[in-house]
Order: sequence, then C-alpha cells, then structure tokens
Amino acid sequence: MGFSWVRRYCIALGVLLGWAGLYGPALAAAPGARAATILVVGDSLSAEYGLKRGSGWVALLKQRLRKEGIPATVVNASISGDTTSGGRSRLGDLLTVHQPTLVVIELGGNDALRGLPLQMTQDNLQAMTRAAQASGARVLLLGMQMPPNYGQDYAEKFANTYVAVAKATKAGLVPFLLKGVADGPDAARLFQSDRIHPTEAAHPLILNTVWPTLKKMIA
Repeated sequence: MGFSWVRRYCIALGVLLGWAGLYGPALAAAPGARAATILVVGDSLSAEYGLKRGSGWVALLKQRLRKEGIPATVVNASISGDTTSGGRSRLGDLLTVHQPTLVVIELGGNDALRGLPLQMTQDNLQAMTRAAQASGARVLLLGMQMPPNYGQDYAEKFANTYVAVAKATKAGLVPFLLKGVADGPDAARLFQSDRIHPTEAAHPLILNTVWPTLKKMIA
C-alpha cells in the first residue's frame, strides 16, 4: 500500500511538473482569451502585385508572428487598384465574416493617383476606421505620401489626411508605409519597372516599418 501511495505521488508530481513547463506559453493564450485576428484591407502594395506569392509584407507578417510566438491569424483582403471608396464599400462584410481584433487600413494611394478629392479620401478613411472600431477592433492606418512632382502643397495635405483621421479617431498610425524604400538611397533598386510598386527586396523593409506599431497594438 505504501508503494502504491508513492507511485501515485510521483505520477501526480510528474503531471504538475509538466504543467509547470507549459505554464509560460499558456500565459500567451489564457483560457477565454481571444486570439488576435488581423484584417489587412489594402491595395496593390499589400496584395503582392508583381511579386511571387508569399513574398509580400503581409505574408512576411504571418512569418514574423509565428517566429515571435504570437498567436494571431492574418487575413489579407487587399485588392490591387482599390481605393478608399472600394475599401469602405466592402469593409462591412469583411468585419462580419472575420470578426477581426485589429484592422490594418492601407488605402489612399490610388485615390491620389486618380486625382480624387482629398476630402473624400479622408471621409472614407474615417468612416472605415469608425466602423471597425464599432465592431470592437483596433485600427492601424498605414499612411502614404506622394512624390514631389505632385507639388509640395498637395503632398503635405495628402499626408496630413492620415494624421487627421488618426487624431480624430484615436487610431494607430504609421505615417509613411514606404519609409526607407521610396525615400532611401536605394529607391531605384527597390521599385519595379513601373516605379510605383516595390520589389520583393523592399517588402522586408516595409514590414519593419509597420511591425513596431502593429506589435504594440496586438499586445
């Protein structure tokens, strides 16, 4: 009988030690905690235009999350050529289907390329941000800037559009998605022949620009 008690004790101790070894990782996914779902709503910069599948910054984000041990699902709902109006029109269904905890909005560049009114772009971005927040998600805006040939006044007003929306809605903001790419010393090498879309080599840099803010918002 004494041997049996010792045996049961050792088994129980082994189970406890096993739990102790798993306790740290369990903190990252505590019972009842909702794993992060990141919804990216963007245009060609996020849709891997001209790139092989799996090499864009959103795909690299999935790899970074796994490497960091962060339990999160990434849904890339980006469409090449999309505008803020297009994103606004389809956001409601995306929120319903995916129920994200974080929405990343990467839109606006095509608005500028098409000469659409800045106020319309701002209104669309703000409406998308508030809709996502109303669903219970945090929002991260990825800002864009126009090249100098658009004129300094227009470029400043366009860049400030993202700042104004982030301030009004208390959303997260990365002021310039292509920082270190479009304004870096290797800009010519980091763009495809159309001089609009970044090459595969540029996308790790893009992720590095987004990651610090995005990681804080997941936490």
